[in-house]
Amino acid sequence: MDQGNTAFVLLSAALVLIMTPGLAFFYGGLVKAKSVVSMMMMSFGAIGLIGVLWATYGYAVAFGAGGTPGFIGIDGVIGIDTSFIGLAGLLETPDDASIPPLAFVAFQAMFAILTVALVSGAIADRAKYGAWLVFAGLSAPLAYFPVAGWAFNFQLDPATGAFTDGGWLTYGLQEIFGVGVIDFAGGTAVHINAGAAALALSLVVGKRVGFAKGAFAPHNPPFVLLGAGMLWFGWFGFNAGSELAADGTAALAFVNTLIAPAAALLAWNVVERFKDGKATSVGAASGAVAGLVAITPACAALTPGWAIVLGVLAGALCAMAVDLKFTLGFDDSLDVVGIHLVGGLVGTLFLGFFATSTGLFASGSWNQLIVQAIAAFSVMIYSFVMAWVIAFVIDRTMGMRVGREDEVAGTDLVSHGEGSYAFGGRD
Repeated sequence: MDQGNTAFVLLSAALVLIMTPGLAFFYGGLVKAKSVVSMMMMSFGAIGLIGVLWATYGYAVAFGAGGTPGFIGIDGVIGIDTSFIGLAGLLETPDDASIPPLAFVAFQAMFAILTVALVSGAIADRAKYGAWLVFAGLSAPLAYFPVAGWAFNFQLDPATGAFTDGGWLTYGLQEIFGVGVIDFAGGTAVHINAGAAALALSLVVGKRVGFAKGAFAPHNPPFVLLGAGMLWFGWFGFNAGSELAADGTAALAFVNTLIAPAAALLAWNVVERFKDGKATSVGAASGAVAGLVAITPACAALTPGWAIVLGVLAGALCAMAVDLKFTLGFDDSLDVVGIHLVGGLVGTLFLGFFATSTGLFASGSWNQLIVQAIAAFSVMIYSFVMAWVIAFVIDRTMGMRVGREDEVAGTDLVSHGEGSYAFGGRD
């Protein structure tokens, strides 16, 4: 066991956990003052719920492998390794392992938590907390855990870097096209997955009372900036940590995680300046997050120069995409679709052209682009359908949103009996 790599992975896991409270601040600053607690609790609730589900059976679903005695299911598509239930089969570290299995379990748990928490932004200001937890508890095993297996559950040949086993997006597509999907840290499994689920959820829940362009201004831009800063800080663990080793690839991912969102921040503000006449703090924060989303699948497969290009592209496209909800008439409250779905698609497809060695311009082959497109749109469609069905059933049974009067009054008091701020001398 390599103690240096173990420490690196554990530290990276802790950094990724910070991203979910960061998301809570980011989302909390964007909503109305009377819905901040409710919004932030959706992120913290995801930590509690998904943390437990991951340890009990989530890891067993995402990282079960065909051919092992305890595996039940279709290898590379869907299944569960019964020996991993409750993590009982992962307590011992094999002699040839670089890191303990539980370190990898912990690292991947943070991805599951964050992915679910991201979706909550689509239903800000109007969702029932209990209904959200039910949705999270059903969508994680039906949408995230299997998709994580498709993209993250694989083995590599150390000599060639080729997939020797794994999910259908990696090893499966490699068997057909000669290359598998490049998704270093979760462009498909995390961001496209969450963005598509957010679109479905927003359609089922419906629009906020008074929904219109300019009707809902962020109540606390400093919270938004704080949250974006925490997300960016944690994202170094998200991306560099996905190498699972403190080496040159991790260093490349780290640098690209700095410069791509930096370029996206500037690009978003430029678009704002031309669209609205002003570059805003919320726009800067949103641009940085859009760049982080786009570089996530690509951070280890692009040179820094192409990472900057990707950042500019993602920042500009996402800045324009957030207005799609007004054009198309769906209320994605906090722009999960415009930032995470669009940003994830941009980063994933960009690799088809510019990935080192296998992209179109490096290899002359279209195969990497074809594979990236298959992965991106398969995950998008699958996640949308699963989320829509789950949300529809919940909405028709227990109801997904609070009553109209409670929505106008704010969801903090009705859902949690707490207010976000004390005014007028109240304790």
